[in-house]
Amino acid sequence: MTLAIVLAAGPAAGLSTDAGERLVDRLAGQWRRAGADEVRVATDLSELADLVATATGPVLVSGADLVAHTAVLKHLATSPVGPTVALVLTDPPATGQATVREERGQVVAVDDPAGATGVFGGALRVGPADLPALAAAARAVAGSATGPAPTGPASALDRIVAGLVGCGTLVFAHRVRLLVAHRVGDPAELAAAQAAVAAVDEDRAELKLSVKERDDFFTTFFVSTWSPYVTKAAARIGLGPTAVTMISVAFAVAAAVLFGVGGRPALVAGGVLLYLGFVLDCVDGQLARYTRHFSAWGGWLDTMADRAKEYVVYAGLGYGATHAGFRYGWALAIAAMTLQTVRHMTDTWYGVLHDEAARRPRAVTGDAGGIGGKLNAASTKVQADTGSVSYWLKRTVVFPIGERWALMAVAAALFGPLVALCAVLVWGVLAFAYTGALRTLRAWWMRVPVLTTVDTGLHRDDGPLVRAMPVVRAPLVLAVAGALGAAGLLLWALLAVHAGGGLPGWAVTFALVVLLGGAQGARAAHDGPLDWLVPAALRAGEYLFAIAVGVAGRVSPWLIFGYVFVLTLHHYDLTARLEKRQAAPPLHAATLGWEGRSALLTIGSIAGIASIALATLGTYLLVVFVASVVLAWVVLPARARGGDRSPG
Repeated sequence: MTLAIVLAAGPAAGLSTDAGERLVDRLAGQWRRAGADEVRVATDLSELADLVATATGPVLVSGADLVAHTAVLKHLATSPVGPTVALVLTDPPATGQATVREERGQVVAVDDPAGATGVFGGALRVGPADLPALAAAARAVAGSATGPAPTGPASALDRIVAGLVGCGTLVFAHRVRLLVAHRVGDPAELAAAQAAVAAVDEDRAELKLSVKERDDFFTTFFVSTWSPYVTKAAARIGLGPTAVTMISVAFAVAAAVLFGVGGRPALVAGGVLLYLGFVLDCVDGQLARYTRHFSAWGGWLDTMADRAKEYVVYAGLGYGATHAGFRYGWALAIAAMTLQTVRHMTDTWYGVLHDEAARRPRAVTGDAGGIGGKLNAASTKVQADTGSVSYWLKRTVVFPIGERWALMAVAAALFGPLVALCAVLVWGVLAFAYTGALRTLRAWWMRVPVLTTVDTGLHRDDGPLVRAMPVVRAPLVLAVAGALGAAGLLLWALLAVHAGGGLPGWAVTFALVVLLGGAQGARAAHDGPLDWLVPAALRAGEYLFAIAVGVAGRVSPWLIFGYVFVLTLHHYDLTARLEKRQAAPPLHAATLGWEGRSALLTIGSIAGIASIALATLGTYLLVVFVASVVLAWVVLPARARGGDRSPG
């Protein structure tokens, strides 16, 4: 149950609208329309703290001085960015209002005029886990009212937010864009704010807000220019975001089939379907933002579907290239999938690195000197200059999803599957080299040990064999060495098979030993400035080793692709849960860990049954993945809902 509290303290508590309605009562009604299950008015901080102490669900708090569209309050109440979110305005700060400083969407400092990026908007949503901190902050502010005059902002709610951020609570920022929200202190300001609210078409603004404020070049100019009309139509006919996601999946699968069939009409039709599938991929998120239908399941499904769709298209292109007479079509598809997955792992952890850096004091993340500091300053400058050529080049060169899908659609339609796969690989390698080099330099400069703040074993995907390994420091060196060993084995296998021979069993065993070196760093502290690369290095090592076992065993390329595809589902499940701040999958222990799976493949390779090993292990992992999804999103939530019911 969501509780909304209007704090009726301060001069604004006595203000009334032109219609004679008290501003406090108006806000209470708006919170109800915004989705609050219960609305209370607190006359002082002690009453607010008592109400918070008894709450069991999210709590929405606003002062009596806020004049805003109801949509602003609804967006704050349903914001998917985090459990605790504060409204942030661009208005110039008035007397008693706190300034805030944001980094990567997080409020990292309150009442810091020198680095201020906005003003606290007089409303916040607090997640259940942070309610004790909110109650404590309210009581602390109430206690300080009888002591010496406060040195920070005078408004009680502003001081509460300052206390929350000051005690380490993770508070995200919700910016007001296109809609209107102002804090008022007298009748003149109230009248001006009401006029500003009345001048904006709320529904039209919400539809525009469904489109991301900043997106990549292709998406911005070739999708978002017309996708809001599709979003509006989907909302009118009652389609939900999940339904749109599944239609997008169907379009991508159809495109993959057409790419596999070959022939100019099929390739052109496949390119068109792939483009439309990407449009729908954007529409599902826009629809969720427009209708405010967010859910953990929807966010997880969107992340998983994006990757699955792309890799199914790779499979269609690989089959099509092979069917057209190119011997290594499937090999290119496997290479593209492996490259893109490892890239995504670095993207995920680099994002987590920046989020962690934003929460730390500036002095901890390095000074402004050195190449890392200069790169950071240059990147910030380019990102701020939206619309410039350098801005769009920077967003395009990293080869985001829109550009990948556009390249595949156009190249396949005009030149065929082989050219499409080669183009994806070439641009992908260049983008990986570019982003990898720059991110490594910037991460070395920031020196943030991000992997020390999470469950390292979970995100390394370690299994039971790790516990038997000796502890060795330098986890990144060990993980990279293992990946290089797997790459060497793959190269040897390719050369041997091309020459008509095979690999001796000792070679696979030796490569496994080198790969397992990465397990020795599992229990060591991952506190190095570049240890955020460890998960990606382990993914690369496992994938390359599995591919090498398949090549050495002359396994059908489609089976190797299928096995690696199942592995990517498992690993994207982990990263999606990391990004959505969710717990480990219910059956994670049953996946055996990267080292356990690699050991089983080694046994299969030595026994001469590599095909059976890949097929059996891949099927097992797929069954575990599906069962884990059902448990996580169907069975366990149903049990939780059943446990909430009181006996009749």
